[in-house]
Amino acid sequence: MFKYEIHCHTRETSVCATAAAADVVKMYREHGYDGIVVTDHFSPMTFPPTKLFCPQKHTDFYFRGYRAAKKAAENTDFMVLPGCEIRFYATINDYLLYGDVENFLKNNGNLLKAYPKKLSQLCRSQGILMIQAHPFREWMSRCNPAYLDGVEVANGKDSPEERAKALAWAQKNNITLCTGGGDFHHTKKPLMGGILTEQRIDSTQTLVHILQAGEFERIE
Repeated sequence: MFKYEIHCHTRETSVCATAAAADVVKMYREHGYDGIVVTDHFSPMTFPPTKLFCPQKHTDFYFRGYRAAKKAAENTDFMVLPGCEIRFYATINDYLLYGDVENFLKNNGNLLKAYPKKLSQLCRSQGILMIQAHPFREWMSRCNPAYLDGVEVANGKDSPEERAKALAWAQKNNITLCTGGGDFHHTKKPLMGGILTEQRIDSTQTLVHILQAGEFERIE
């Protein structure tokens, strides 16, 4: 089985993270992972005032963490893929995006003001998966299930009770895509999570296929 972390952050981009991208790669390699999806925060907190209201023009700024991680993994068989954890203006919910997020964030205007319904429509028209992250964390609210492709039910920072509530809510709403991720931010507090697959993930397209087909096991 191949092991992948699909929810992690770097200090190059996410202001709440202290782990440098190179250290993230080093740590996960040492723990036997085959790759990571860098899902840095794409949120109002990420961008300085000069970039805040046109983030689509500053994707190079946003992907600093991903690119640093990818460089750190050069000349190895460790896979580094781009992802995204988006939060809209004046809200607190987070949504994980998987697929060709580099082009998606660049070519669809200011997504920080899209909000769930519009974001869902854009994602589905362009092959991007939209998954609500840690839906039962304090202050979070549950998105309309009709807008979601999946739910993160096993988050490394969540309590067992929050995880159980997330899984029960997904099942109640017939959401079959239930993912897991460490939500890694700090090397001093490693949070192991993610998925196990029989197929090696070598691209964002393969990642999306495996998630949609349910061809994975969550690391609980």
